[in-house]
Amino acid sequence: MTTPHYRMIIGGTEIDSDDRYELVNPATEDVIASAAKGDASHVDAAVAEAKKTFEAGIWRNLPTAERAAVFDRAADLLETRADEMVRLTTMEDGTTVRLANVFSVIMPSGNLRYFADELRRYNPDSPGELVGPPYQAGKVRREPLGVCAAITPWNFPVALGAWKVLPALAMGNSVVLKPDEKTPITSLILAEILSEAGLPDGVFNVVTGDGETVGARLSAHPDVRKIAFTGSTEVGKKIVESSVGNLKRVTLELGGKGANVVLEDADIRTAVDGSIWAFLMHSGQACESGTRLLLPSSIHDEFVERLIERLKTIVIGDPSDPATDIGPLISAGQRDRVLKYLDIAKQEGATIAYGGGVPAGDIFTKGFWVEPTVLTGVTNDMTVAREEVFGPVLAVIRYDSVDEAIKIANDSEYGLSAGVWSEDLATAVSVAEQLESGSVWINDWHMINQVYPFGGFKQSGQGRELGRDAFSAYTQQKVDPGRRGKEAREPRLRDGALDASRQLTTGTSASRQCDRRTWCTACN
Repeated sequence: MTTPHYRMIIGGTEIDSDDRYELVNPATEDVIASAAKGDASHVDAAVAEAKKTFEAGIWRNLPTAERAAVFDRAADLLETRADEMVRLTTMEDGTTVRLANVFSVIMPSGNLRYFADELRRYNPDSPGELVGPPYQAGKVRREPLGVCAAITPWNFPVALGAWKVLPALAMGNSVVLKPDEKTPITSLILAEILSEAGLPDGVFNVVTGDGETVGARLSAHPDVRKIAFTGSTEVGKKIVESSVGNLKRVTLELGGKGANVVLEDADIRTAVDGSIWAFLMHSGQACESGTRLLLPSSIHDEFVERLIERLKTIVIGDPSDPATDIGPLISAGQRDRVLKYLDIAKQEGATIAYGGGVPAGDIFTKGFWVEPTVLTGVTNDMTVAREEVFGPVLAVIRYDSVDEAIKIANDSEYGLSAGVWSEDLATAVSVAEQLESGSVWINDWHMINQVYPFGGFKQSGQGRELGRDAFSAYTQQKVDPGRRGKEAREPRLRDGALDASRQLTTGTSASRQCDRRTWCTACN
């Protein structure tokens, strides 16, 4: 059976390359497809197409209601292809079928409808008329930036792609997307869906290939005015360095080391299950996972015991089986990286209380597997508490006072996510307000809603995605004087203020003389 081959989409046309690479199912190591391996010339072609469509105005000049209608149609089309999207997501990156439905269908279709609704209500002009000097009035208007680029990771390619692509398109920009080389298929389908929904050719382009070539060229390209990236902090810093050539705007959603603070009065049963969800979703391959579990000494042993008992019920296996709770890691390299972190943790004095290796069984002889792992005896200066592991690993840290817990939680270069578990809402809110994090959940985790802005503090990134303010990230402000000529010179202030203004122009200073050649407060 011949494996399918996926091409880039540039200017509405499928474009192949001389080079290609294989896509591997992380659960079985089977080759599921191949993809075109783009290079800098493909990036240049895609950016040129995007720039051409932007300058022609074929998308940005459409009324907002028409752009919104394209998004609504795309949401309908995505939902009709739900089974295909779920199947491909499961094969492409090992996401369980239950999560694939959320992150490849429900969330992006919801984003499409949300941004469509917001677009219909959007007013690019500041409310009201701005009045400045006595004879001048105008407005502040938001306009699109031009060509925007998006670079997305492999863990949630469609969802995180939608966070970047949709607000950029909504504001009238043209876009070039580089999906991660491991997971390009579902992003290409999203482009197909948007095209079928009525998005003009060339407004949205997809270039597949590796980050060192395609991503680097996009980051440095002089015609790209904005770049949005989700991925590691290390790569995010490289993107910032590359972007300075034309001072392009940058939005970065980077790494995390989420502090999950359980208070003494927490409902242990709820907090245990919530803590498992916090660190194990998608096998721990989520940047905002709760990977540092902070437990008060008074309940530490009981909590860990219950946690391990619950982990024994977790089903690891075939991600296409609805009964499976967690699947494989994305690659052999990622599996080996996680196992190396476990070796370092043991060397530094941590104890593996549960898990710690590859699960046993015939199904696990192929694929990239690591079982859920709990490390106890962790202190916040250990490598496993400082660096992002990006796997199913939980570091348990003991504390003796709430103040100490807050100090430990904030003692990190990351600040993407945090959580507090308590039966006392007032206390939980008080602790949450002291945590240095872009998102803090109370008695919950992974609650990301499209109406709330999402992003990080410190080295977890800069800028925000989602929410109404996402539009602002893809626009620039223009001051547009609204009055010209004789009409602009009619008195607009009370007589007293006008007289005072005129007096400022009658002095001996040449810069204050009202000769209509220099700026003055009364006439211009």
